[in-house]
Amino acid sequence: MKKISAYAVLLAASLSLSSCNDWLTEETPGSNKIEDYFVSSATALEVVNATYAPLGWEYGGSTTYYSEWYIGDIVSDDALKGGQGTTDMAVAYDMENFKTNPDNRLLLGFYNAQWQGIQRCNLAIEQVTKMDVGVDAQFTQELKDRLIAEATFMRAYYYFRLARVFGGMPFIDYVVDSSNKFNFKRESQLDTYAFIIRDLESAVEALPLKSKYAAADMGRATRGCAQAMLLKANLYLAGFQQQQGVDATAALKAAKHWGEEIMQSGEYDLVPTYFDNFTLAGENGKESVLEIQYVEDPRSDYGEGEGFTRGTFTLIMQRPRSGFNDSETGWGFDRPTQNLYDEFEEGDPRRDATIMQQESGEVDETSLYLGNRYYNRKYAQTTDGAGGGWYHLTHHSRGPLNYRLIRYSDVLLMYAEACCELGELAPAITALNRVRARVGLPAFPYAATIQGKSVAYASSQADLRSAIRHERRVELAMEGHRWFDLCRWGIAKETMDAYIAGETQEVRDEYGIFQKGKHELMPIPSEDRQLADGALEQNPGY
Repeated sequence: MKKISAYAVLLAASLSLSSCNDWLTEETPGSNKIEDYFVSSATALEVVNATYAPLGWEYGGSTTYYSEWYIGDIVSDDALKGGQGTTDMAVAYDMENFKTNPDNRLLLGFYNAQWQGIQRCNLAIEQVTKMDVGVDAQFTQELKDRLIAEATFMRAYYYFRLARVFGGMPFIDYVVDSSNKFNFKRESQLDTYAFIIRDLESAVEALPLKSKYAAADMGRATRGCAQAMLLKANLYLAGFQQQQGVDATAALKAAKHWGEEIMQSGEYDLVPTYFDNFTLAGENGKESVLEIQYVEDPRSDYGEGEGFTRGTFTLIMQRPRSGFNDSETGWGFDRPTQNLYDEFEEGDPRRDATIMQQESGEVDETSLYLGNRYYNRKYAQTTDGAGGGWYHLTHHSRGPLNYRLIRYSDVLLMYAEACCELGELAPAITALNRVRARVGLPAFPYAATIQGKSVAYASSQADLRSAIRHERRVELAMEGHRWFDLCRWGIAKETMDAYIAGETQEVRDEYGIFQKGKHELMPIPSEDRQLADGALEQNPGY
């Protein structure tokens, strides 16, 4: 009772002071509240535009490069690290050879970039939601809904990138503006995919069709982007449900539904010539569902941190170190393996559209990596230059070519996979054969030589599953998909063991031992776990 009385006296005194001295409670002159900034459609657009930027970040505060293809390609059987020897980007070497530890700076940069994106999305969603329609003539209900949906889609995409590399994540769907607001509790892998799917479902209807955007808005999230990601996220959820003994029927049916939605929209199609997907002229074309937008930039990120330039490092990183065109050389990372080369069927034009091979007279010590003489053609820009030759960079390290995240052929193959897993073989075969027909290959069921062995696919679910997985590998080769496919299918261990056993002794000597239940996920960066004061649980085995 005395305490309550004492507090009552203090409260009365404080009220008396505030009534007599209102100037004591006035805000500091010149100070700004965040709400004061969101007063126009231009501001709303700017904050949503900012949500896209971390998607293209490849280098910065972690002091190393961290493009996603370092994980999707080189950790898999599709590619070797490359570069100038095994010590060049040792962080990538460690991931490739299953020697990764939680201090890996590549993983730190990638992890933090995605969380920067999520924070930007949360800010955009929170503040644009609070804005009143009509603050100016341009800020209509339609624009408001679209901008919120764009930011929600991007939040889902950043979470998707994190989930397939690191597993379950903390759910942060609010602005973290103080250190005590961050929730470090990791949710399960399955719940994280469900969280991603909910965001995508809430965004899909408010997003415009691709054809409704002006040319200047190409690269924004579209309804097709959300439909494709709902297809993809449900497939990932289904794959991990199956691995954990959970019924995946509902997720597979959802994946099939969203595949049908995007296919029936009439917004996308396969381009007649496969390699047109990887040219400047082919950017944001009819086969493009989602791309990272890059432009040529004479500046670099060196010493400036993320976002200083809008160019991409991928071009210089993946171009040959010497031999093909000595005036337009690169750093020689992301080297296709012999195993990938041998996966292509005889006469498949995608092999030479994907893989450049050095001839004996073009090889020198700087261009070989563990004996490998292959390079990725898709992002080398060998035909975008003057007269159809090699493209010349304004800045030696910053390229203009967009990175293709989702192509329509990917959609067709994901739809085929969902149908196949549901036992609906006819629509799966139709979708698969559309992809094969584009490059002049025989329709399923077919016989072919793959990996030097004669293969005859029959019209069974098991053979169709194998054919779809083969087609995904060759159609999407060197586009950053392979490792994540192996993990969601639950076959990473056996696939990598078989691949390593068939490699040269020089390559085999570098590999560690793949541990099932550990190496399918990367470790949570130790720096972030330290910031969480131990509350951020590490992945098993690290």
